[in-house]
Amino acid sequence: MTTPDWLKPGLYGALIGAILVAALGFTWGGWVTGRTANAQAMEMSRGDVVASMVPVCLDMAQQDPARDEKMETIRAASSYERRNALMAGGWATVPGTDGPDRDIAQACLAALEL
Repeated sequence: MTTPDWLKPGLYGALIGAILVAALGFTWGGWVTGRTANAQAMEMSRGDVVASMVPVCLDMAQQDPARDEKMETIRAASSYERRNALMAGGWATVPGTDGPDRDIAQACLAALEL
């Protein structure tokens, strides 16, 4: 099958236009692949879960009978060890889980007024 000469410029234009639209869409248009969209959604949902667990952490800290001793331990720890001290205190362990969560501990530490 032969293509007419008048059709070739239109086909080349459509091909070049499609390539340019795809390149501009992915670089400046904000288009992403499915994998990138899934990764962004997982990151946002993780942040929302951590934010929703901070009040639970603060409530556990408020109701803890040994709150004063644990707060003193957290205050006495160096700035980079405070998260570990809060995790050791048990306030970053969400009910229903086996162990403490580092992200929740960091967010809870920021919410505690030390």
